[in-house]
Amino acid sequence: MSLQLTPSGVLVGIGTDIIEVERVRGVIERQGERFLARVFTEEERLYCAGMTHPYKHYAARFAAKEAVSKCFSTGIGAELGWRSVSIYHGERHQPLVRLDERGEALLRRVGATHVHVSLSHTETIAMAVAALVRA
Repeated sequence: MSLQLTPSGVLVGIGTDIIEVERVRGVIERQGERFLARVFTEEERLYCAGMTHPYKHYAARFAAKEAVSKCFSTGIGAELGWRSVSIYHGERHQPLVRLDERGEALLRRVGATHVHVSLSHTETIAMAVAALVRA
């Protein structure tokens, strides 16, 4: 079996974010379902809720959404919402990005074809790096 990497090409944008896991835990404990439903897709919530330590997984996805929004140079707001970006896993359990219609339209508008993302976390810190590429 040959190893297939995600498509590569010309770098269009790059973004990164880092967040304390405890900060995400605090917001979830204070706001609960309201925060989770506003920020995370159902797919992300099911994944994180099934983990032994869900807060660090929520934090990594939060950082990924921020990193992707920085790639687009829009931040989270009118052009790209929190749930416009969903992190899921490929067959090798690698993190992948799924964009909603607004995100896909923005991807085309900036001239990119793919979003790459890398996540990392410890018990206290989560971070993500995202890149927009044009194949």
